[in-house]
Amino acid sequence: MDSFVAIDVETANNHPTSVCSIGAVKVLNGRIVDSIHRFVKPEPNFYFRYFTENIHGIDHTMTDEAPTFDRVWPDFVDFIGDLPLVAHNKAFDEKCIKACFRCYRLEYPDYPFYCTYMAARKKLPKAVTGGYSLPVLCDFFAIPFYNHHDALADAKACAQLAMTIL
Repeated sequence: MDSFVAIDVETANNHPTSVCSIGAVKVLNGRIVDSIHRFVKPEPNFYFRYFTENIHGIDHTMTDEAPTFDRVWPDFVDFIGDLPLVAHNKAFDEKCIKACFRCYRLEYPDYPFYCTYMAARKKLPKAVTGGYSLPVLCDFFAIPFYNHHDALADAKACAQLAMTIL
């Protein structure tokens, strides 16, 4: 796959509408050309789960003044254009994005959406890689990867992985 947008979301709690961070990386003709990251005021905004806060380091002080998903997503519409989306474990990211669309009564444009996690499971035996998590696969393919669960870092790692296995 030569041209796409790798995307990653982080959530504040176990509600799929509680997206609090979105990162995306644009790949054109096999090269990373641009990136975008936004903090998002989650819905519901009444709590950040201790568990998720410890995973990604985002708390309410970083999102209380951030715009809501419906105000942030237009930046991503322009960024994505007509490119397909890619995520590592797209089931989670797509579920959260679609939940936010429903929450804010937005019409979901049915993006073509590909998954590096599923592609790795189909192409690589677990015994060879040691697993299918983003850090494990990046290590296996010698893709530099730092700051796991930072939406932009995860999107960049996913983009590099997608260029390798999709």
